[in-house]
Amino acid sequence: MPLHSASPLYAAAELRAYEHRTNHAFVQAASSAHEAAEIARCEGDMDAWWNMTFVQAENLLDAEEFEACAALASDLVGGPQSTMEPQARALTYILVAKARQGAGLLEEAADAARAASLLVMDDDDVEIHVKARQALIAALADSGRLDEAWEECLGLAEVVSAEVDDQLIGKVYWVIGNVAFLCNKVQEGLEYHELAAATFSPARNLDVWAKFNKASAAMRLAADVADADTLRCIERAELATDVIGGSANDYLLMKLNRGHWSFLAGDSQTAVELLQAVCADADATLPQILGEARLLLGRAFSASGNPDAARENLLLAVDHFEASGAQQRADQVREYLTAEA
Repeated sequence: MPLHSASPLYAAAELRAYEHRTNHAFVQAASSAHEAAEIARCEGDMDAWWNMTFVQAENLLDAEEFEACAALASDLVGGPQSTMEPQARALTYILVAKARQGAGLLEEAADAARAASLLVMDDDDVEIHVKARQALIAALADSGRLDEAWEECLGLAEVVSAEVDDQLIGKVYWVIGNVAFLCNKVQEGLEYHELAAATFSPARNLDVWAKFNKASAAMRLAADVADADTLRCIERAELATDVIGGSANDYLLMKLNRGHWSFLAGDSQTAVELLQAVCADADATLPQILGEARLLLGRAFSASGNPDAARENLLLAVDHFEASGAQQRADQVREYLTAEA
């Protein structure tokens, strides 16, 4: 819903921003939000300017314009309106954290998420506190700091209560399940993802349903769980994304899941074809995704009796993981290389 209405020009630009967002046209939504913010600034309404600049940053994040989102959200935190309420500052730091994580700057993402968490630690707004802790856990997990991430998960599980919206509770179970998988607590990971699945509904939010099934499939596959439930996750994500559309990264991640599934199913040739397609445009693909794809390619080539191609791809995986700040994943690939030598 529109947050404010100061003039017909402002109201029209604000309405366009929300309409575009509803239609998942995030680039256009960001542009309209920027237009509304500029109108508000010219009219001297800095509260409306701040609100619409925040909406602009949200849409830049959803459009995967990570650097632009982080820069804009950082300006909001440190700019002339930086004396905002702690809840608003926390939400802005969460945007910075998500954008930095999307750009592969995992240490900076963790710092921003921790700043958000500290701002609302003693606050009554449980929902913002949960969102801040989620962002921190995701950044810590992606950077390989799994002990810290799991400790945060245990703290987050204690915060969840009846005050929190079902969809947010589902996201909490989702992120805790992710970390459980990464910590090789496979049964706990499966249990938390089952709890998450029970809270999500394609009728209520098809976008969240698609993203959860895509991510759950990836975690199951990483734990070598290639059962019927994993295949259902893959198929649900593909079907939902076909209906609502998705970003370039969404489609790459689904292709990565299919490649991983094919590899675990023993079809190395299909896996190689799918994974090479993921790596085809390295300049436009996030280093974390490239690292996972190159690691799987190395394993697929090794399984198909091509040790030279396997080693080449594993070395590239190390480079990509290091570029994204995922040092633990880089070290795991080095261990795999040593074992294969």
